Amino acid sequence: MEVYDCYGDKVTKLPVSVIILTYNEEKNIEDCLKSVYGWAEEIFIVDSYSTDKTLEIASKYTDKIYQHPFEDYGKQRNWAQKSLPVSNEWIFHIDADERVTPELANEIRGTLENASDTINGFLIKKRMIFMGRWIKHGGHYPVYHLRLFRKDKGYCENRRYDQHFICEGKVIKLKNDIVEENNIILTEWTDRHNRWASSEAEELLKESLKTDQVKEKFWGNPIERRRWLRNRIFKNSPLFIRSFLYFIYRYLFRLGFLDGREGLILHFLQGFWFRFLVDAKIYECKKRIKD
Repeated sequence: MEVYDCYGDKVTKLPVSVIILTYNEEKNIEDCLKSVYGWAEEIFIVDSYSTDKTLEIASKYTDKIYQHPFEDYGKQRNWAQKSLPVSNEWIFHIDADERVTPELANEIRGTLENASDTINGFLIKKRMIFMGRWIKHGGHYPVYHLRLFRKDKGYCENRRYDQHFICEGKVIKLKNDIVEENNIILTEWTDRHNRWASSEAEELLKESLKTDQVKEKFWGNPIERRRWLRNRIFKNSPLFIRSFLYFIYRYLFRLGFLDGREGLILHFLQGFWFRFLVDAKIYECKKRIKD
């Protein structure tokens, strides 16, 4: 399927290889693929044996579909980078429930066409849509993620939850957004976060043993600064109390209350309930070891 602009001219695609991880994403995958199909030269799907129509839909946009057992996001992303027959210098990672805005696509086109050899990666803002509302406050926007980088310069850190990509060399910020359409029902949302709470508790109990992590730097890039705040402030605060303080910080001091009822639901569940659950699982684990 060839792509043309509004004047009928064929669009030249960028030397970018998009990688999308999927598992039963029939509700999301087509909008995701439409947002990258018009400008990315190749699109790879790495599927964890979906049982719905995910692959049927994906096959309309790409024939580069692979399946691989899922362990965690970090391992799956790194397997994809090492194992797929990627032919381009630049790799772009996007989740199935995310979309590249037309503004970001145009910015990427202009940026890569004039990219300096000294730049190895790009930080991109994520705009979360939760229950139909753009969550703009509570520290949720702008939040930067490293998603576009030279294939031999970047990889995903070794964490089971809240993984970030690491890029060797210089990275710069882009101005426009990826949009995350978080449209799953709350039952599914809480089920996922219950599983992720177990992963996060495990990470926090053993993280000091790891070296392949995002560096913590207060004066570093936005990802490094967030990691510094988490490791130096949140992680060293008392169990349970820190989840109360984090919610107050997000909802009051970072103006989360301006996000309306949808914001209240998200900030409470993500900022308090999830973090309290992580602490409860840490406490449970330590208690079992002690007993």
